[in-house]
Formats: sequence, C-alpha cells, structure tokens
Amino acid sequence: MKQDFDVDIVIPWVDDSDKKWQEEKNKYLPSEKKINIDAAANRYRDWDNLQYIFRGIEKFAPWVRKVFFVTCGQAPKWLNKNCEKLVCVDHNDYIPKECLPTFSANPIELNMHRIEGLSEHFIYINDDFFFTNNVEKEDFFKNGLPRLVAMEKPKTVSNDMVFDCIAANNVREISKRFEKHSTKNSNKKKWYSLKNPIAFVVNKFYEKTAPTGWAGFYMDHLPTPFLKSKIEECWSLFGEKLSNTSKNKFRSIYDVNQYLFTEYLLCSNNFELDKYGRKGKYFAIEDNKEGNVENICENIRKKKSKMICINDLSVSNFEDTKAKINSAFKSILPEKSSFEL
Repeated sequence: MKQDFDVDIVIPWVDDSDKKWQEEKNKYLPSEKKINIDAAANRYRDWDNLQYIFRGIEKFAPWVRKVFFVTCGQAPKWLNKNCEKLVCVDHNDYIPKECLPTFSANPIELNMHRIEGLSEHFIYINDDFFFTNNVEKEDFFKNGLPRLVAMEKPKTVSNDMVFDCIAANNVREISKRFEKHSTKNSNKKKWYSLKNPIAFVVNKFYEKTAPTGWAGFYMDHLPTPFLKSKIEECWSLFGEKLSNTSKNKFRSIYDVNQYLFTEYLLCSNNFELDKYGRKGKYFAIEDNKEGNVENICENIRKKKSKMICINDLSVSNFEDTKAKINSAFKSILPEKSSFEL
C-alpha cells in the first residue's frame, strides 16, 4: 500500500550554556534540593552533535516533509533558518502561557499537537536520537497507522525515581480507561502474534503473573511515530492530568509523559504491529559500563542500526567521550546538510 501522506519530525533542543536561560532556570529552582523533581545537569547538557541529527535526517530520511525545531527561542549559530524544510518553533508559539517558562521536557512533548502546520503523521525525536542508516516511511507507519510493539512490560526500577514514578503514573491513567483482558482479547492478532515471538512469550507471562491489571508497557526509547488526532483524543480523556503536568516547571513524580500517548495508541488499537528490537539500538552512557563508548562508536561507523539513542546518564570524562562519539558521527556524515549555514 502506497503511503502518500506527509510525515514531519519534531525535535526539541535547549542550549544549556545560555546565561539568560540559566538565570531563568535558577530563578525557578527550589531553594532546597527536592527528591520529587528532576533538574539534573545531564538533562540539559549539550553534546555538540545536533548537526548530525539534521545530517542524518537529510541523508537517511529524505522523504521527511518538514523538521519542526522546538526551543525557547534559542538556535545554534550554524543553523540555516532559511532552509526550506526547517520550521523554528518557540515554546510561546504552542505551549499555553500559564505553563511557561518550562524546564521540563514533559510540557514540550505533551502539547506537540498544538504546533501550527504540523502534519497528522509525525515522528518525535529527542536530541539524543540519530538516524545512522537508511530509514523509510514504512519503518514508522503502516496502513497510515504508527508501527508499535504490543508488549506488556513493567518499568524496571532504576536510580531515576522521578522517571519511574512517571512511568507508573502513565499506567495508572491507562488502567482507568482500558481493562487489560478485554483490550488484548479484542486484538489478539497483534498482542499474541507468533511473528513477534519475544512479545508473545512476555505477554503470556504477564497474563499469569499480573492477571488483574496492566504490569506496564514496553516502549522503544527511539524515534517514535504519532498521530496528531490521537494526541487530541488523549487530551479529551486525560486532560486534567496532562494540564497539571504541563504546569510543572521541572520533571516531577506527579507527572505523566509522552509515552502515555503511545500507550493510548496500543490500547485503542490505533497501531500496526512492529517487531521487538527492529527499529534500532538504545545506548546508555554510564561510567561503570566498560567498553560502552567503543561499542557506540563501532555501531555508528559500521552503520549497524537504522537509528540509535545515546542517553547521557552519568559521564565524568564528558569532553573525551563527546569527542570520540562525534568523531564517529563525522565519519558517516562528513558533509553539511541544507539545515546548516
């Protein structure tokens, strides 16, 4: 089936070195450190590789119609604002005024559907997501619907208490609207597909170990397909929770996040089946992971994956690590894109 609809990309970004932004952020920080919010420096740290995201889009996903670049009025010096495919979006352009300024990704993501001119079909990517080999529209959408992995999976408890709480809040909201067994049984071909053996086994396992409610959902931390109209439906169902989250200046244990939209797509049967692990590779950079950086660089240079995420969790030798990874990106994307001056 030919997919002749437009697909856009949304990318949020912040320049954490901006003195004015720093002053604004510090003004809203609580005077005492609180465990119920997350304002860690690595949430905002710039790896100086945004240009490789744009180069990857142009080289490996030339079918993308527009790239909506979302900031609080910032822009890297090299950005070509006259690029035909680029749309620069300020937070003030689409986030409700009472929610600004914000220093949390959640209000930025939860209000994406309000961006003027954004197509119905779009892909959301963080500023640590990269295309490293050819991708097609069909990697994200099939029959006009987002391709997703239908797999029940609880969030593993981590050192990030705030994110763990947010994941639990998402599941709690979904559970209010979608009973697990009737949801799965109404769409057995997708939830119990033998074409997706890992998901099949995991779903069967949680049918027995968590029989009365959703254990959680598997979510790729990779470029994610969305339908604007379905985000609007989410707002009609979960509006109070989404609105309250949007008003929080920093990530909070009381928030939900954009994964709620994906979980809604799964439970409302507005998706086509994707295979576990097909899309790409997730990397978490941590000091205690030996060989981690070398593995990332090898994956990039050999273009082993179509897309990757490089998540900054804890890196003490930041400048050295940054130089190694950016050198790997430069080896496959040496030429400037039309997004650059």
